[in-house]
Amino acid sequence: MAILAPLFGIFTSFILLYYLSSLNRSNTFLALFFLCCNSVLMVYFGLHYSKIEFWEGICFVHFLPLSFLLGPALFFYVKHTVSEDKQLHLSDLLHLIPAIFTGLATMPFTTLSLATKTAMAHEIVNITEDYNLNFQWVTFEQILYGRSIHLILYCVASVIYFLVNKRHLLLKYGALPSNHRLIQKWIFSLIFLQLVIASNSLGHMITIYAHNYAIFGIPSNVIFSEARFFAICGGGFFVQNFILFLFPKILYGNVSYEVELNAGTILQEIKSSLPKRSSSFYAFERELEGYLASHPFVKKDFSLSQMSFDLKMPERFLSNYFNKEMEKTFGEWKNDLRIEYACQLIEEGNAKKITIEAISTDAGFVSRSKFIDAFKARKGVTPSTYIKEKAGA
Repeated sequence: MAILAPLFGIFTSFILLYYLSSLNRSNTFLALFFLCCNSVLMVYFGLHYSKIEFWEGICFVHFLPLSFLLGPALFFYVKHTVSEDKQLHLSDLLHLIPAIFTGLATMPFTTLSLATKTAMAHEIVNITEDYNLNFQWVTFEQILYGRSIHLILYCVASVIYFLVNKRHLLLKYGALPSNHRLIQKWIFSLIFLQLVIASNSLGHMITIYAHNYAIFGIPSNVIFSEARFFAICGGGFFVQNFILFLFPKILYGNVSYEVELNAGTILQEIKSSLPKRSSSFYAFERELEGYLASHPFVKKDFSLSQMSFDLKMPERFLSNYFNKEMEKTFGEWKNDLRIEYACQLIEEGNAKKITIEAISTDAGFVSRSKFIDAFKARKGVTPSTYIKEKAGA
């Protein structure tokens, strides 16, 4: 049954990759992160639970570089999700140095014959439990210490990057993205689980290969026993796979981390004085026309995320379309459509059959007062006056 946890995680990774083609590109790094995590979990299973010597030989060392990709994949996911700079740079390749170093250092073992590797792995894992195996430049034990410390450092770096970027947005725009709380809750949950797993692994290593110690009076060999070590690592990765389904916007990629600029800002005033139409949006506008024919905007829960999901287009693209081409926010555009729809209902004679409250509800407004305010802002008169004017005409 233990094998189901990593298989479930790998399945989750492919879900992320499936939606990657048309939605949030941050899913690339999230999918890679999940693939690495669950591959590591598969290695744990093959090494300690399969009881098959062949898999012990394969899993013993060959996948060690994967452990040093967890931190970079997590960091790149956080960076790509919250940063305004979505480009990868040549300097980003430096993050791969620990994984490459580990791959080169373990070559004396990985290049041995399968029979020799299998025999060595079986003896160390099941008999001696002595991981002080000498590779090039480092020992196996040092690599095991290093992978836990490496992941902890990347978790800390990811938190710092997120908080620094948050401060940058507040200073630049005076506001945070509408999805800030959701993204923060998800990213911090992900980082917390990795810290638990890495700290548990490090505590287990120190207890076995250095010395026993106590935490709040409890001996470390009790806290970090082998049974608890595997339970926490396996359980942590499984919980990580599961909680992704508690964040459907993250899973399906239809969430962005952008500040919506108000039309009244100085930047928007400059844009409004220089009207331009980009040819790159013309094809989209034809698709949008067909989409709006079904009046999705009258639904009370109609949002930029929902529109992104329906059209299979990134929120970033839609935000750019409204801010740069339409020169208004998504909320203003949505209310424009709702008011025009309400006017259409009035002109078709529905005002004689139903109340203003009913018209506001049919147009998608959550309250009568919001409908009246939006109507007056666009038509210059209240709905009641507009109805009388149409009746007199």
